[in-house]
Amino acid sequence: MATIKDVAREAGVSVATVSRVINKSPKASAASVDCVKAAMSKLGYRPNANARALVNQTTNTVGVLVSDVSDPFFGTAVKAIDNVAQDHGKHILICNGYHDPKLERDSIELLINSRCESLIIHSKSLTDKELIDFANEVPGMVIINRHIPELADRCISLDNRKGSYLATEFLIRHGHTKIACIASSHAIEDVEERIEGFLAAMKDNNLKAPKSHIEYGEPNSEGGEYAATNLLAKSVPFTAVVAYNDYMAAGAISIFEENGMKVPKEMSIVGFDDGLIARYIHPKLTTIRYPIQLMAEKAARLSLSLAKKENIEPEANRFSPTIVRRESVEKH
Repeated sequence: MATIKDVAREAGVSVATVSRVINKSPKASAASVDCVKAAMSKLGYRPNANARALVNQTTNTVGVLVSDVSDPFFGTAVKAIDNVAQDHGKHILICNGYHDPKLERDSIELLINSRCESLIIHSKSLTDKELIDFANEVPGMVIINRHIPELADRCISLDNRKGSYLATEFLIRHGHTKIACIASSHAIEDVEERIEGFLAAMKDNNLKAPKSHIEYGEPNSEGGEYAATNLLAKSVPFTAVVAYNDYMAAGAISIFEENGMKVPKEMSIVGFDDGLIARYIHPKLTTIRYPIQLMAEKAARLSLSLAKKENIEPEANRFSPTIVRRESVEKH
């Protein structure tokens, strides 16, 4: 593995110059910056961000990366983390990644360089290897809503497949045999796992689930409207829907009712997350509870303990979803 001395030798400059470039010092000339960056690229050298930022320093800041803090789902997670942080006399620094690899990468670098010894990271776009590398640099880094086998003891995740299976099986127990799936169009593992759960439940009950019964949209109410419209336009025969989240379910309900289909009398639907919207739309939404508050609290406590290098008893970090029965499902 290349060292800072190797970079200095390759670039033909001093180690001090390489350090100035790495730390973006205004004293580094443009020519030095170009030479050092070229040498770093050639040698595959990446500065240890944790060592660079945390040498003999401590901080009262907990770093948090979520997809979009304006989403109530992530707002709940951030509030839970903040409560735990405040109990420990700390504040939080929040970044949004928007499922974009560059934004996620830059955000984690920013949090590390801001001397955050504790990090709670929600990343869907970075590779397992990148996250493992970051975790190796920052002992207090915990990953939420994702499972990486090599970091199993530092990952807080939900069994998405089981949640979707529960939703589909619930509809089947209510007599539905023609069930559609409204999925998110984002290329993340949550989507794959929830589709897998839907397909597995259908297969286990000897029911058909052709590709035409799965439609995609943005994971919001507009995406739900879009997916439901496409299902109806294809004249796909179905009496029930499993939705990726509560917002997509709400959008789908509006389209069904606009087309004269009463929910749940003529169309049953199950959401996912059990967000606030599930309790306030009409009819109140049967959904899968995603215990994000509990998960975020555990992630925060684990992160703080790891940062302090405390001895931690091994615990199960994989949470199980449960079904919340309300009014959007009726026997068929």
